[in-house]
Amino acid sequence: MTGGAEAAPALPSLDGWRVGVIGFGLMGRPMARALAAAGAEVIVHARRASVRDIAAADGLETADSPAAVARTADVVLVIVSDTPAVESVVAGSGGLLGAVRPGHLVIDMGTTAVATTRALAARVAGAGADYVDAPVSGGQVGAEQATLSIMAGGTEAAIARARPVFQVLGTRLTHVGDVGAGQVAKAANQVVVGLTIGAVAEALTLARRAGVDPGRVRDALAGGFAESRVLAMHGRRMVEGAFTPGARATTQRKDLDQALALAEAVGVTLPATTLARDLYDRLIARGEGDLDHAALIRVLDDRVGPGR
Repeated sequence: MTGGAEAAPALPSLDGWRVGVIGFGLMGRPMARALAAAGAEVIVHARRASVRDIAAADGLETADSPAAVARTADVVLVIVSDTPAVESVVAGSGGLLGAVRPGHLVIDMGTTAVATTRALAARVAGAGADYVDAPVSGGQVGAEQATLSIMAGGTEAAIARARPVFQVLGTRLTHVGDVGAGQVAKAANQVVVGLTIGAVAEALTLARRAGVDPGRVRDALAGGFAESRVLAMHGRRMVEGAFTPGARATTQRKDLDQALALAEAVGVTLPATTLARDLYDRLIARGEGDLDHAALIRVLDDRVGPGR
């Protein structure tokens, strides 16, 4: 039965599992480490040899292509930056489709366009393998602490196979529906996150420009209806001007644009999301797209953070 959220029980052992991890960035590296700590043999592929060297230094096995990962791992996690990267990993030269076989489980844990997710899943299913889309929320901190919230799409059987992996990586799993449903949920998540970051940025900028300490305003809002994780975590970043990325502004912009494309496909207008996307465009045009997405406040108030 889909639709229910599950709080994760005690962590399972992954002894005897061979798990591939494709992508070894802000999210992939801590997730690979968590899987290894649970007992899995982890095989990592990253496009750059220098990144594969980092994985080897972490004590993980490496492979020079996605297909090479699939030849030795029964479960393959894809944790890459965007939809074209997922397409390349699955269907490109040296991609998973060159090596997947019946019994394989491919899990896309990035944020990927819904139509592309369903098309890739069909191709993987044509090779006899299972495909789950399982984007996450919680950012780098959630990956490092293994407290991610996972929203999954796929068959009941595929989700059951993936569940031990999810229990290692996160504390909340929701089986949203069939393949693609996880990505729909993530699009909704990113709309809420993106708009809330914008709201917090405007509120704290208003406080600062009105001559009131924005840190104290943030404290005053805690516990009321304005309280949220974005206010707590990203509000602190904004107050302190600390924008080392947990999730990059370029990624947030990409996710909002993807949500807008989905909205257009289903005949929905999202005017506030369009504005938020455009504000991120302004931040990126300033050359600050690699900062944390909380740096959106710098579009409104140049006195915050880098370059003050």
